[in-house]
Amino acid sequence: MKKINLAITGCLGRMGQQLIKSSKSNKDFKLVSLTESRNISKKISGIRLQLNTINAFKKASVIIDFTSPKCTLEVLKIASILKKRVVIGTTGFSKKNEDLIKKYSRKIPILKAGNMSLGVNLLMYLTEIASKSLNNKFKTKIYEVHHKHKRDYPSGTALMLGRGIANGKNKSFYKMVGKKYLNKKSFPYGKKINFNSMRKGSVIGEHEVNFSSGKEIITLNHESFDRALYSEGALAAAKWLMRKKSGLYSMRDLLNFK
Repeated sequence: MKKINLAITGCLGRMGQQLIKSSKSNKDFKLVSLTESRNISKKISGIRLQLNTINAFKKASVIIDFTSPKCTLEVLKIASILKKRVVIGTTGFSKKNEDLIKKYSRKIPILKAGNMSLGVNLLMYLTEIASKSLNNKFKTKIYEVHHKHKRDYPSGTALMLGRGIANGKNKSFYKMVGKKYLNKKSFPYGKKINFNSMRKGSVIGEHEVNFSSGKEIITLNHESFDRALYSEGALAAAKWLMRKKSGLYSMRDLLNFK
């Protein structure tokens, strides 16, 4: 089988470095382009780093992007011109950003996920089922922990799980978002979904969804031990996306969760 030409953006970041490592050991891909948002004179694996430009992505069949919302939208603009597929692992998008991503997906295939892990996407599926099954007497809250260098909060995964709760209730996620806490030892349940984010050490990722009626608590949780979970998931997404037409997809589509 012919190898898939791969471009990785944000190649000097934590996920960028992990993606390079995973792609080198994956027989389905050939790394052809590495980009950064600033001009850096450097080579990695014999590939010269470039800015996000049309020329940088010409040879790529698919682009994997774990950067920032501003950078992702820049990449999508170029990808839509070149008709390149894009896997987005970036988090922290506003509703306006999300609307722009949907607009680009009418021109090119895009797979976007707040988390590329099989386990986390199963957790979201279970969260949606639990939310749908439990009555409105159950209040919810989401707790997450990440390394001290992670800037955005709540994490993309926490927001993804919140969306699972909203989907289960058949309600608008944006209308269900409650208070957002940072580094609190404890935090309350609410009529809306409350979030608490801890930033400490080198934790890769811990997420916990709680449902409480006041008489009982149901907890769903997931813990990540290896960042390769996300890079391998992103590569699986990139391979899957090669067979798809224009549209906005998620890991749920890849995993065929109904």
